[in-house]
Amino acid sequence: MNKTIEKVREAAKKGAQIICLQELFRSLYFCDVEDYENFKLAEPIPGPSTETFQKLATELNVVIIASLFEKRTNGLYHNTTAVIDADGKYLGKYRKMHIPDDPGYFEKFYFTPGDLGYKTFETKYAKIGVLICWDQWYPEAARITSLMGAEILFYPTAIGWAEAQTGEINDEQYNAWQTIQRSHSVANGLHVVSVNRVGKEGPMQFWGGSFISNPFGKLLYKAPHDKEEIHVEELNLEKTDSYRTHWPFLRDRRIDSYQPITKRFIDEE
Repeated sequence: MNKTIEKVREAAKKGAQIICLQELFRSLYFCDVEDYENFKLAEPIPGPSTETFQKLATELNVVIIASLFEKRTNGLYHNTTAVIDADGKYLGKYRKMHIPDDPGYFEKFYFTPGDLGYKTFETKYAKIGVLICWDQWYPEAARITSLMGAEILFYPTAIGWAEAQTGEINDEQYNAWQTIQRSHSVANGLHVVSVNRVGKEGPMQFWGGSFISNPFGKLLYKAPHDKEEIHVEELNLEKTDSYRTHWPFLRDRRIDSYQPITKRFIDEE
């Protein structure tokens, strides 16, 4: 936590107004193993971490997006992000909806899927939407959060390369990860900010590569793959209307035709 506080101060000193931390920042990524001892890492939300960030946000006049391991009650846990406004007010939390279960990512062992639905938060600087890691592969999540009025989508993330895979496969996976999120920018006409872990943990090399894309999917910034970096990017939200007016995807949505999306699979007769 002390390192995170130091880095938040550094970002604020550089002019940051909204600061997003990586997924489950308080520890190493523990979901690479199924270990009951790891449940001791969880905490209530609101709780100790949110109280610390409320004081820090007030002091620095910044919004803080903090990804935490939430203990809801005995035996019930979530992967949750808390949002603190620049005046220190706790605005609420988003619980990760899509929970992966893959080699090195045994999240279903730890986390119950979110039950708060998709969320937006009216902060001092912008109305933001927050989704978490595996959520980023689902256009439905981005669309719904955008339709709720989000001006920026934030994705705290923990994803990386496996040592057992070839460089070609690893590169292909990173490019897919970036492409799908940039497509959310285009389809919804808004900025996307994806903040990933970096560094080697066990068999996983988290690929960093955090980035910001504008409403046309243009990369405004991309972080290194091999080192930590604090970056501040100024976003002109007033341009969102221009993007959405010239490419009116929201205008031309055929909402009367989308009912099949609520089915698991559509079997042809």
